[in-house]
Amino acid sequence: MASIEKFPRLDMAKLEAEVTGEVSRVGITAEAVMRDYDSAAEEIEAMGAELISVAKKCEAMASDVQNLIASTAEAYRQEGKKIFERIEECAVFTEDVRKTCEDVKRRMIEA
Repeated sequence: MASIEKFPRLDMAKLEAEVTGEVSRVGITAEAVMRDYDSAAEEIEAMGAELISVAKKCEAMASDVQNLIASTAEAYRQEGKKIFERIEECAVFTEDVRKTCEDVKRRMIEA
C-alpha cells in the first residue's frame, strides 16, 4: 500500500470543473466547425447556381454556332451552285460559238 500513497490526492471538485470546461469548449468548437461547414455548403450552392447559369449560356452559344455553321455551309453550297450554273452556261455558249464557227468555215469552203 505504500505505492498508492505516492500519488497526490485529487481534488474532485477541481477535476470536475476542468472536465466541464473542456466539454463546453468542445461543444462551442463543434458548433463553430458546423457553422463553417454550413457556410461553405451555402457558398458551394451559390457557385453551383452560377455554374449552371454559365453552362446554359454555353449551350445557347453552342446552338448559335451550330446554326451559324449550317447557314454558312448552305450559303457556300448556293454559291457553288451559282458558279456551276455559270460554268455550264459558258460551256453551252462556247459550244454554240464553235458550231457557228464551223458552219461559217464550211460555208466559206463551199462558196
